[in-house]
Amino acid sequence: MGSSVLIVALLCVGSVVGSSDGEEARYDNYRIYELTTSTEDQLRTLGELSLSSDSLMFLEMGRKVGDKSSVVVSPHKLADFAETLANAGISARVLNMNLQSTIDEERQRMMGRSGGEFGWTEYHTLEEIHAWLDKVATQYEQVELIEGGHSYENRSIKGVKVSYKSGNPGVFVEGGIHAREWISPATVTYILNELLTSQDPAVRNIAENYDWDRLWRKTRTPYSGGCFGADPNRNWDFHWAEQGTSSRCSTDTYGGPSAFSEVETKTLSSYIASLKGKIQAYIGFHSYSQLLLYPYGHTGEHTPNHNDLTEIAKATVTSLAKRYGTKYTYGNVYDAIYPASGSSVDWAYGTQDVRIAYTYELRPKSGSWNGFVLSPRQIIPTGEETLDSLVTLLEESSKRGYYDG
Repeated sequence: MGSSVLIVALLCVGSVVGSSDGEEARYDNYRIYELTTSTEDQLRTLGELSLSSDSLMFLEMGRKVGDKSSVVVSPHKLADFAETLANAGISARVLNMNLQSTIDEERQRMMGRSGGEFGWTEYHTLEEIHAWLDKVATQYEQVELIEGGHSYENRSIKGVKVSYKSGNPGVFVEGGIHAREWISPATVTYILNELLTSQDPAVRNIAENYDWDRLWRKTRTPYSGGCFGADPNRNWDFHWAEQGTSSRCSTDTYGGPSAFSEVETKTLSSYIASLKGKIQAYIGFHSYSQLLLYPYGHTGEHTPNHNDLTEIAKATVTSLAKRYGTKYTYGNVYDAIYPASGSSVDWAYGTQDVRIAYTYELRPKSGSWNGFVLSPRQIIPTGEETLDSLVTLLEESSKRGYYDG
C-alpha cells in the first residue's frame, strides 16, 4: 500500500523563528499570571481580554468558571491589565516575573551542550533535526526522505517515510504544528528513533507492519496591521472558521483570510491528499493538557464511529498511564476541550476518509504555566509513555478492523 505517517515541528518557545530580519522576539520583564474566575461574567471578561491585544498572550484559557487561566502580559500593559482584573474581581497570582529569564536558561542549556550524537536529553534546533533526518535516511534502507511542502519563508516541510515492506497500512503522524510546543517534535523524533532501533516486540510489530512519515512546518505570512501568520491548525478546509477560531490577525487562533490561505497548510494538504486511500490513521501531537482528542471540533455532533474512537481512546490512555502514572482524559474535541474548527485532524477525518484520527495534547497537565517551557528532563519519559500508548492505539483499532484490506 506504501502509505505514510507525518510529523510537523516548529522550534522556538514563546517567540518567532526565522523572522526576515534575523532578530529574535524577547520577553524581558513580561510577567506570567495565573487567573481564576468565580462567575460567568468574569469568564467572559477573560475571553474579551484574549481578543483585545497582542500584548496579552494566553497560554491557557479556562473553559468554565473556576478553571485556571495563564497569561503573559507585556510590561507596558501591566497597569491596564491590573485595573481590568480589579474592576472584574478576578483573582490573580504572579507565577513568573520575567519570562525572558526562563527562556534564557533554556537557551544556555542548549548552547552549553557538547556536540555529538542527536539525543533526547535536550531540545534541538530545526537545523539539527533536519540533519538528523538526513542521517537516518542514509543509515536505514527502510527510511526515505520526503518533502511535504514548504513554508512562507521557503523552509522545507521535511520528513521521512519508514516502510519495512509493501502493503502496510499507513499511519500519518503530525507534530509541532504550533511553534511554542517544543515537546511535540521532541516526542515524535523519539518515537521515530524507537521505530528504527527498539528491540521491544510490541514496538517492532508496529514499526514493521505500518508505514510511517515525519514533517516539519510553520507560518509567517505577513498581514495588514503589522501582524504575521495564521494558526496552521485552524486553516484547514473542513468547516473552516465556524467555531473556536478568530478573524483577527493579532490573535493566536486567527484562522487566516480563507481556508488554506497559508502555503504551509496548502502544500502539506496537497501532499496528504495525494496519499488518499493509503492512510488509515492520522495522529497529531500538540501540547499541553494531557488529553487524547478525536473529531469533531466544529460541532458537538458525534462521528459515525464515535463509540469506537471512545473505546480506543480509553484503552490508549490506560496504557499511557502504566509506566509513570501520567493521567490523560479523552473525548471529542468540541466537548473535551473547546470548539475548534479547521484543524488538520478533523480535515483528515472529514475529507480524506481517515477513520482513526486523534490529537494528543502532551505533558504537562492543564493548569501548568510552564507547559510551553517544559523541562528537557521530561522529553524521554514523555516519549516512552506516548509510544506505549501508540502501540495500544494501533492494536485496538486493528482489532476493530480499521486496517483490513
